Amino acid sequence: MPHTSDPVRASRVTRAPFGTLPGGETVEAITLANARGMKVTVITYGASIQAVLVPDSNGDLADVALGHALLGPYLLQPQYMGATVGRVANRIARGRFTLDGRACQIPANNGPNALHGGPHGFDKANWKVIEPFPQSDAARMTLGHVSPDGDQGFPGTLRITASYELTEDDALRVEYCAVTDRATLVNISNHSYWNLAGEGSSEGAMDHWLTIFAEHYLPTDAGAIPTGEIRPVAGTPFDFRAPVQIGARVRDADDEQIRIGRGYDHNWVVAGTALAEPKLVARVLHPGSGRMMEVASNQPGLQFYSGNFLDATSSGKSGRLYRMGDALVLEPQMAPDTPNQPSFGSIRLDPGEVYRNIIIYRFTTGGAA
Repeated sequence: MPHTSDPVRASRVTRAPFGTLPGGETVEAITLANARGMKVTVITYGASIQAVLVPDSNGDLADVALGHALLGPYLLQPQYMGATVGRVANRIARGRFTLDGRACQIPANNGPNALHGGPHGFDKANWKVIEPFPQSDAARMTLGHVSPDGDQGFPGTLRITASYELTEDDALRVEYCAVTDRATLVNISNHSYWNLAGEGSSEGAMDHWLTIFAEHYLPTDAGAIPTGEIRPVAGTPFDFRAPVQIGARVRDADDEQIRIGRGYDHNWVVAGTALAEPKLVARVLHPGSGRMMEVASNQPGLQFYSGNFLDATSSGKSGRLYRMGDALVLEPQMAPDTPNQPSFGSIRLDPGEVYRNIIIYRFTTGGAA
């Protein structure tokens, strides 16, 4: 499909049923489309990005986000495909932390640790479309969710919104906001898997060229919990300050951190603290298609995961099995295990404050990594 402006095809938002949960609740799919032909579909289950259609250098569209065509696999084989993850994205060691002298326990769902808010995190919730729904000439929409006091062991009632906007220059802006009625912890992110060759391509994502604008990363122990060290990337396989083909070092057995993660599953330090506005943190290029994705965020950390645990147990929209290395994940966030490692900062949210994570995915073609 030619990627040209068409005055007849205006920016729009459409919604349709996507499936029904076991309790009878309907899951909706909301599709954003701009006048240039790009489309993004978000489902209310998990506030998940289900599809992102973008052009290659010839103007041909392909879906570059891993996901499922039906609701069933999201329920039966959850792998955080495109999901909103929280209350606390990433890992909390042993699921334990102390807040204002009170010991809190989050159920473990990743070995001994809590991952992405516990076994029933935001990725398992069916979010609500916030009314009034946008008019058809605005490619934006907002979902909402209320996490009650004590949900998965977290204190405070948390009210969250997830807003999505598709711009006319092919950027998807995602903004997470949250407020609480009691001191709590918040670290929300998006867990989309990207393959710029197309999720149905026979190619994996290991031929993508990646740049991460960071001079330090966080090494981890065998359980993927940061050790507390903030290590320079210079001279290591974690140096992506200049473009590097991911597959060139993803199986570097000489590096202990690569061995621990079976590839990359680490957090890069892209800023000292959360910023008022987003800045460019990463860039990905697929030379074969010419597609390039830039990621900007206001968060101080970026988790890069190279799809090490995609194990061919689930198939995507194209009917192909998703295997190790078929996609990459870039999650702007605070550092893993921050509640137990004060040197990383704080993810505390108090009443009267507003938590914000702004993520911008900008798609272009023909650029250099």
